[in-house]
Amino acid sequence: MTTAYWCMLVAIFLPYVFTVLAKFRGDFGPKQNHNPREFLEGLQGSRKRAHWAQQNSFEVTPAFLAAVLVAHMIGAIPQATLDCLAIAWVASRLVFGICYIADWATLRSLVWFAGMGLIAAMFIMSA
Repeated sequence: MTTAYWCMLVAIFLPYVFTVLAKFRGDFGPKQNHNPREFLEGLQGSRKRAHWAQQNSFEVTPAFLAAVLVAHMIGAIPQATLDCLAIAWVASRLVFGICYIADWATLRSLVWFAGMGLIAAMFIMSA
């Protein structure tokens, strides 16, 4: 399995890191698990932003997965380059989450654009 494929696995589970930060830093328990979405919507501050980082991660991950799969199928990008692009994307998502939770909005947006640029690069370089 290539490093890019391993990055796909990391990307699939990465949103749950933010879930843990949103839910399990306080009062989430068996009672709240009956209606976790309502619980998450009632959060405030950094926990609420961790929830939003989770949601954004679920939204963007399919595009990354598609980009890696297309790049592998076409085979026009050298494997080392594709692996570096995939690692950079995962790193950008970690930084994005940190920025979101810390409420660094401008930096968060820049990191989001960088991540989207990495996805676009995988498609464009495969053409």
